[in-house]
Amino acid sequence: MSLANPVSLPIGPLLKPSRERQAVSILAASTLGFTVCFMVWMMFAVIGIPIRQTLGLNATEFGLLTATPVLTGSLVRVPLGIWTDRYGGRIVMTLLMAATVPAIWLMSYATAYWHFLLIGLFVGLAGGSFSVGTPYVARWFPKHRQGLAMGIYGAGNSGAAVNKFVAPALVVAFGWTMVPQVYAAVMLGTVILFWFFTSSDPDHLTAGKVTLAAQLATLKDPKVLRYCQYYSIVFGGYVALSLWMVQYYVGEYGLDIRIAALLAACFSLPGGVLRAVGGWLSDRYGAHAVTWWVLWVSWVCLFLLSYPQTTFTVATVAGPRTFHLALDVYAFTALMFALGIAFAFGKASVFKYISDDYPQTIGTISGMVGLAGGLGGFVLPILFGALVDLTGIRSSAFMLMYGVVWVSLIWMYFTEVRRTPVMGAHAPASPLGATA
Repeated sequence: MSLANPVSLPIGPLLKPSRERQAVSILAASTLGFTVCFMVWMMFAVIGIPIRQTLGLNATEFGLLTATPVLTGSLVRVPLGIWTDRYGGRIVMTLLMAATVPAIWLMSYATAYWHFLLIGLFVGLAGGSFSVGTPYVARWFPKHRQGLAMGIYGAGNSGAAVNKFVAPALVVAFGWTMVPQVYAAVMLGTVILFWFFTSSDPDHLTAGKVTLAAQLATLKDPKVLRYCQYYSIVFGGYVALSLWMVQYYVGEYGLDIRIAALLAACFSLPGGVLRAVGGWLSDRYGAHAVTWWVLWVSWVCLFLLSYPQTTFTVATVAGPRTFHLALDVYAFTALMFALGIAFAFGKASVFKYISDDYPQTIGTISGMVGLAGGLGGFVLPILFGALVDLTGIRSSAFMLMYGVVWVSLIWMYFTEVRRTPVMGAHAPASPLGATA
């Protein structure tokens, strides 16, 4: 593999340095926009804690509060993917971000539970930005670099970590109402920057008109269903845990909100930033190999995280002895860090599947897969809260996630792994058999 002049690879139909600079500018501006959108989308992960205390919410109500923006951010991904294919990512992304600014600002004036739920639905539009930026960015790059490009854009998921750095400081210094006001101003500035540093290419628009019925028809494809399942874990699980972890640290370990948010960022930050590395790995080793290992690493981490604090007594020859098993905050955070890395790689590898299998309809398929992932991020926090209210065990959230990953591993084994030839002419080459 030659490393000479790597940036001279073609990005568009012509090999022009100006075209490459244009693509890089679009990638940078789009990633900034997605980061800010994700920061806003995850806002309730921090401000939801003082709101919960003020309103006296139980765990299920808190789960619904945090998940409400995720619902609309998921549902709009389908039409946004279609509109991106038809009208282009620049105009759709700009209008989407601008539409969220009033709702973000109004959040600071909410006082009742239903106020937060209603305004949260409009704030959640920011979450639909992923299905706009993914096809918009990907079409500026050749196929062999699309995984990396989409991974860099997807690193905007780190907005969840940015929220955990910024929002607690604002809450402690000025109260929670300052957070939506600052975020509204940041979003408005991002809209302006995005418009001036991006451009459109008519060649990237698809001539056909894809209807909602046609998009839903893609679910008849078993591969699309499988990718939806994978993404509901690596993205839906990432969103759900990003929303849930701050209050988990506060409740389980009795930490201050600022320390709790900082430790929760140890999951959110790698889960966003390292998505670009996952894109590079998917380009090099293939989406299947990366996704397979992601699911196994997630399965191990979630198994360990699932074990609740346990005290038990054993009858020994010297009499009864009591033992206590629990993950301390350091071991817990280390496991969450590893899980965040796995999810980051998995989010990129799933979309590498899509760009490989559906190059002409990336927006359509990514919208449907993104919808599945977003709905996972909506349902899981509510289930987390319901399980805590039902069982009283905080780690029951990880028990649920462990079961979902187990299902995906079994599904992937029977649909992909068992069908991969290990011997014969079509078997992949063994790295041990390579010669210098």
